[in-house]
Amino acid sequence: MAMHMAGSPVAALASVHCAAATENFMGLENHSADIIAWSSLVDGLPNPLIQDGYITVPETPGLGFTDFNIDACNEFLHPDDPSIFEPTDHWLREKSHDRLWS
Repeated sequence: MAMHMAGSPVAALASVHCAAATENFMGLENHSADIIAWSSLVDGLPNPLIQDGYITVPETPGLGFTDFNIDACNEFLHPDDPSIFEPTDHWLREKSHDRLWS
């Protein structure tokens, strides 16, 4: 299986863990880890994350990073939505008839 990942460091590490748990994993296409400031968004990962074309599967708890660097994350927020880690209670009021939980 070839996987595609074009997201954040969190998505990259989740993809790495999925790949490691996949019996027929072949490659992880990646379009975001080459952004220079990307690795500064989380702490506790090797820098650069990709070394010799590989990402080492972390052996630490969770996805492998130790913390978010909130100051670095704030630099990438969209001006129309400058919030980060805000409550998402509005999703509790969303209704849809195509899901059992709505």
